[in-house]
Amino acid sequence: MALSQTTPPPAGTLITVAPTGAETSKADVPALPTTLDELVETAVRCEAAGAGLVHVHIRDDEHLPTLDLSRLTETVAALRAETSLVVQLSTGGSVHDPYEHRLRVLEAAPDSCSLTMGTVNFGDEVFLNPWPFVIELYQLTQQREVVPEFELFDLGHVAALHRLLDAHGLPYGGRVHCDLVMGVPGGMPGTAAALVAAVQALPAAVTSWSATGIGRSTLPVALAALSAGGHLRVGMEDTVSYARGRPVTHNAELVERAADLATLAQRPPMSAAEVRDLLQVRPAPG
Repeated sequence: MALSQTTPPPAGTLITVAPTGAETSKADVPALPTTLDELVETAVRCEAAGAGLVHVHIRDDEHLPTLDLSRLTETVAALRAETSLVVQLSTGGSVHDPYEHRLRVLEAAPDSCSLTMGTVNFGDEVFLNPWPFVIELYQLTQQREVVPEFELFDLGHVAALHRLLDAHGLPYGGRVHCDLVMGVPGGMPGTAAALVAAVQALPAAVTSWSATGIGRSTLPVALAALSAGGHLRVGMEDTVSYARGRPVTHNAELVERAADLATLAQRPPMSAAEVRDLLQVRPAPG
């Protein structure tokens, strides 16, 4: 998916909403959806606003990040019951989750999961993704027929994706979808120049890519991604500010803005059914 004058842009835009994340405190941001009811209400509103995929982190009764398998399974079932969204579970959890818990996420049978392609400094923390773990998680996605979204925080992760696909073949479904995570302190900057460099370095096997701008890079990254033929990820996992001095009051605000930008670019939001076809996830249950 290198930038090319001969490669037409996609007809529509996949808008992913990442509503919660693992870093922001509910006490600091009361609007953050951390309960199952809040998450489902958020997903319903975001689908109506133009989202086609929901990237899910869950919290426990104290609003702290957890990878509890029963909660994950309940969350997947609830989201499928109330929306048509493609359900993607985070296998990153928080930076403190052990590898075995992160692998167990796939037992909740999501449509898709995140798969980070290497270790990265994450603010004051380190998000550890050693190569043997990356391989084990990737092979598990193939076995369990879960479509991975390859999370790329820097150009080294792009190189690692080449290595993974060369050694272990295509993912379940045969499509290769990436998300460029930009603006994390310790990763690549949230700039148009960095986005172009990353996209030009992607493997030829990549069939679609999206971009995420963290914090104040949200809008610059979204605009650059649309102009380069990419898709968008937005949500309160990535920013809790809508504009200077204006906090986000609901994830739907961010999805609505992304949908407006995509429509302005003449690539309107994809429906959940179109996203399923784009990523070749398993058919929706029922």
